[in-house]
Amino acid sequence: MANAREVKKRIRSVKNIAQVTRALQAVSASRVRKAMDRMFHTRPYANKAWNVLTHIAKQPGRESLHPLLTKRDNVKSVVVLLITSDRGLAGPYNTNIMRFALEKFGKYPVPVRFISIGRKGTELLLRRGQEVMADFSGLPAEPSFADTSAIGRMAVEEFLSGKADEVYLLYTDFVSMVKQDPTMKKLLPLEFDTSAGLVQSEYATGGLSSGVYEYEPGEREILDEIVPRFTGLQVFQAMLESLASEHAARMVAMRNATENATDLAGILQLEYNKVRQQAITNEILDIVGGAEALAQSK
Repeated sequence: MANAREVKKRIRSVKNIAQVTRALQAVSASRVRKAMDRMFHTRPYANKAWNVLTHIAKQPGRESLHPLLTKRDNVKSVVVLLITSDRGLAGPYNTNIMRFALEKFGKYPVPVRFISIGRKGTELLLRRGQEVMADFSGLPAEPSFADTSAIGRMAVEEFLSGKADEVYLLYTDFVSMVKQDPTMKKLLPLEFDTSAGLVQSEYATGGLSSGVYEYEPGEREILDEIVPRFTGLQVFQAMLESLASEHAARMVAMRNATENATDLAGILQLEYNKVRQQAITNEILDIVGGAEALAQSK
């Protein structure tokens, strides 16, 4: 059994850890509310952009309207945008999305290159021997659309140049404070027959009018402007979903860590009391034994 000094040192260490995890839990609770607000505020705009694109793309000759709508029959190369976090202490957040990515693309039949968004994903991909063509780490804690637009432009350029025949987006979909699901969406070519091309399937609620609309200056001009922007919007929305998921996962993980540390400190306190009681008992026995020996010697 450890002595009282060692147990007391462990109690102090555990309590210090509990203070740190409690502080991290409070910070994550504040950040997750802000991340959720930003995530929900962007959804109406994404919904309207989706409606316009869907209506235009359903016109006759959709594949001739814009190169980003053209499906390629012979897929020779794939680019994957993977969103993780820069920091750890987020429970299973990074592990789940990385396991999901390797399940989908670890043994893909064609070469796969990754655009990693987040330091943790870059480190894990390189450790697994995957090809990382670009690393976007150290983004602001609250990224704007301008901060993520370069990622969308890189994906579009890879597709238009023919270096990538398909582009996929892997991120963590925020469902609730206790549930975040790894999700894969096909980013390019844009899909309009189903909601698979959407960052959030909730965007597809409501039907579109079957009427014919006239666009000024024209459909092609609108597509040239809105399709690349919508591709970047999907990346931005996925970033917001992932940030909300990260902060929620970290808050839950830190809350569990705080509770575990508190329980451990209680167990150690009981052990310390036992050690102290045993030490006091030994001291009393020594005193009594010494007194008896002194009495007998007299």
